[in-house]
Amino acid sequence: MQGKLLILSLATLAIVGCAKEVTTQPTENSASQGVQNVQVTETPSPTVSASPTESQTPTVVKSGNFVKGEHITKGSARIITENGQNFLELDQNFKTDSGPELHVILHRQAKPQIYGITEKDYVSLGRLQKTSGSQRYAIPDNVKIADFASAAIWCRPFNATFGYAAFS
Repeated sequence: MQGKLLILSLATLAIVGCAKEVTTQPTENSASQGVQNVQVTETPSPTVSASPTESQTPTVVKSGNFVKGEHITKGSARIITENGQNFLELDQNFKTDSGPELHVILHRQAKPQIYGITEKDYVSLGRLQKTSGSQRYAIPDNVKIADFASAAIWCRPFNATFGYAAFS
């Protein structure tokens, strides 16, 4: 009985430990397609400041609501700065359809083309974690946020924009 309990405990620990972080792996063609893979981080739970004068509140840099592109996409996106790092956050109301190899991108135009975007016009923040609910994507330090006017959900194989959120 103790052996079964030990095995069950170890299996549970392994499953919980593996569910904490999602990373993207480059594909064979990612370099030739101009897709930049970055590490995706889980939205952290709120932290308590060590002193009342320290602020852990993120600063909202840009935000917008998703609109339909090739597929109905709902919810909102915002770029925040937290502890000197920029993130793109999709809110709890985010929802889009499933598709092959969906990426979260920042696009230079407020209204990206539905089909046929070019690699000079966007930067990929990684594969979409899930098709609904809140999620967070780290924005690399070398990405100049002022150069991008929207966030989009993009299907790489079909070069189709599922939906986008123009920033205000």
